[in-house]
Amino acid sequence: MAKNKTIPNEASVVGFIEGIDDGQKKADCHTLIDLMKEITGEEPVMWGPSIIGFGSYHYKYDSAREGDMLLTGFSPRKQNLSLYIMSGFKRYETLMQKLGKHKTGKSCLYIKRLSDIDMGVLTELIKDSYAHYNKKYNS
Repeated sequence: MAKNKTIPNEASVVGFIEGIDDGQKKADCHTLIDLMKEITGEEPVMWGPSIIGFGSYHYKYDSAREGDMLLTGFSPRKQNLSLYIMSGFKRYETLMQKLGKHKTGKSCLYIKRLSDIDMGVLTELIKDSYAHYNKKYNS
């Protein structure tokens, strides 16, 4: 069985952020780090080469595949910021309507810049998702 490629490592979060050329994206990353540290009480950790994660949980599927994954986090991609809302978005329909300009995947929230969204709504979304998954897997 293939091993998970997205695992925590000792790479420097600050070093990774400082390597971003886009000044606005770099500033948004620092804001997200502060926000996620405040919400989770966790220090940021690099997961793989480009994901900044906060907290973790252990999963095990019926197929016997298991591993560890971040509870929340983000990655500054070339096109946008990808925020990991592990609980998905079905339970947040009302919040998502108030968020602002965004796109979603299964558990990824894609935004161009933080100024495009309502930070209060984003904070509520991250808090609830983090608490939901932390309770589900770490209680």
